[in-house]
Amino acid sequence: MGRVTSRHKVVRIHLDGESSRSIDTVAGEEPLEVRVNGTTFTVTMRTPGHDVDLAHGLLRAEGVISRREDVLGARFCSDLDTLNVLNLDVPGHGAELAVTSTRNLASLGGCGLCGTTAVDAVDAVVAHRPPEVVWEASTVAAALGELRSRQAVFDKTGGVHGAGLALASEDGETSGGLALVREDIGRHNAVDKVLGAALVTGVSTEGGLLVVSSRASFEIVQKAAVSGVSVLACVSAPSSLAIEAADRLGVTLVAFARERRMSVYTHSHRIPH
Repeated sequence: MGRVTSRHKVVRIHLDGESSRSIDTVAGEEPLEVRVNGTTFTVTMRTPGHDVDLAHGLLRAEGVISRREDVLGARFCSDLDTLNVLNLDVPGHGAELAVTSTRNLASLGGCGLCGTTAVDAVDAVVAHRPPEVVWEASTVAAALGELRSRQAVFDKTGGVHGAGLALASEDGETSGGLALVREDIGRHNAVDKVLGAALVTGVSTEGGLLVVSSRASFEIVQKAAVSGVSVLACVSAPSSLAIEAADRLGVTLVAFARERRMSVYTHSHRIPH
């Protein structure tokens, strides 16, 4: 898998048994500098691969773009030894926003601002509340099971997160099968990649189900809300700000979704059981 994974010598110590030496496969981690019109927008640590999807998803979540046509082109800087600098050409107002508000939104979860200010910032760029699409509890559980079965890099490393997207039709019908799956060492990067892939390929995320192999954080709720996702299901615990944001932004937040159990924290009417 190239830069996605690498192999290293390891000593496995067993306090109640014999120690051993072997070669282990671990998840790759490299910095990606995202530039908008040649100006640095952010630097993020990620697992190499699907970088264009990651950049599209990130810029959409930040309110810089709202559709794939807002990006005229995306290219890696060819004068560098590594493919770790990606420039996107964005015309008009989006480019101005990228320059004046660099990383002002997605970094709010850890920048020291109060929760209310953070949710207000997201609310300002959310065009409308997610549609009232119903997702059966059994469908949510099946989607999480499918996500785990499709995490090829996790199977090799045990060190990456996964995100998957199930789609809703225009009339609100749902099937539960995952249309897109992406992995990354960062949980928010995995979400950016899967939502960015939907944007790039023209797939509608409105009313969709987003499943993530991590805790439910404010940043992930933010990304779901901006993309019109109706239900966000995570395998681990939610944060208080994630719950506050999901409640305010109209996203159904499901956490501790594992072993055929789940806890629905907001807008539970979308999850009949």
